[in-house]
Amino acid sequence: MNVVAMIMLSIGAAGFVYRLVRGPDLPDRVVGLDGLLSVIVIGIIVAAARSDNGSITIETVLVAVFVGFVGTAALARFIERRGN
Repeated sequence: MNVVAMIMLSIGAAGFVYRLVRGPDLPDRVVGLDGLLSVIVIGIIVAAARSDNGSITIETVLVAVFVGFVGTAALARFIERRGN
């Protein structure tokens, strides 16, 4: 079952990478980056469920989520100040 989840996450990640690369605007790229980070975090959680290694994984997920939130908030603030 974990293999199916990883395949589906890979398809989702490919879609977010496409949005990140193709754009066309900066807000679209920010959405692509945020979605890609979400898929990465979910992939870490699925891998942790497969290996039953919870202590290191929780710390890794918390750091990744915090960095993603701060990065998305900073980019949103930048876009807001810059305007269209």
